[in-house]
Amino acid sequence: MDAELAAVAKEDPLAQRLQQLRGVGPVVATALLSTLGNGEHFTKGRDFAVSLGLTPKQHSTGGKQRLLGISKRGEKRDDPLSIWVNRLAARRHVNVASVALANKTARIAWAIVRRGVDYDPQRAARPPT
Repeated sequence: MDAELAAVAKEDPLAQRLQQLRGVGPVVATALLSTLGNGEHFTKGRDFAVSLGLTPKQHSTGGKQRLLGISKRGEKRDDPLSIWVNRLAARRHVNVASVALANKTARIAWAIVRRGVDYDPQRAARPPT
């Protein structure tokens, strides 16, 4: 199966773009594409991250919001994204930092597919606008 997925990912230009992301190989790239499609089903990257379970579960009633734990959980480098996640891990629990990185990766994947652009490591560490 891995060889078949690698062959599919090698021929698909979107899968090749997604593999530019850290931690995304042929298997993850094809899985993201099967979930994401062309990105039109999600109006923004946050919606895609929510569909993957990478945001806190919400349990609200009577106008009072309660955010529960993260529903899914997903190094040491000196690129901007690594610096960002290491600083976050220093302030918060390592699981929070791991899920934040997975959330950011999902949002970047959506932008790559939806906008048809290549991964830009310098933009990855910027806060969302």
